[in-house]
Amino acid sequence: MEKRIFIEDNAVIIGIGDYCVGTFPMATIGVGSCVALILHDRLRSTGALAHVMLPESCGVTDRPGKFADTAIEAMVAELEGTGSARSHIVAKIVGGACMFAYSTNTLNIGRKNVDAIRNLLKEHCIRIEAEETGGRIGRSVIYRPAESGRLTIKRADGTCIDL
Repeated sequence: MEKRIFIEDNAVIIGIGDYCVGTFPMATIGVGSCVALILHDRLRSTGALAHVMLPESCGVTDRPGKFADTAIEAMVAELEGTGSARSHIVAKIVGGACMFAYSTNTLNIGRKNVDAIRNLLKEHCIRIEAEETGGRIGRSVIYRPAESGRLTIKRADGTCIDL
């Protein structure tokens, strides 16, 4: 783990509750209890990034990237619509921190987000290739689909790692 500058001039910034699909660099910042969900097509060097806020949509469909269940459905559908085969898609997940010391398991939305995403990926037969989840620290990520799906994580303490 080294400290370094976290810059990607041409990355598309994905906001909280949004997602994007493409071959270009994508980034999202301020991932605390939320989860950065990356679906990467290893064969086509394309993928998707969502900044998931909550585990379940409960029927809300206006912002699919906001919820784990609707984000995965939308991302997989869009990737398959551009020619990806599910058998070539792998996942990376980052975030799901418990941001407040007083949070009990019932209030730990970060853990609930991670658990929901893991279960949904399993249901969709998508393997989790890498993850950095939990803890009590926020993160930001840059995903580069065209660089073999390279994912750089910058933690709130300033350290960076590549997954």
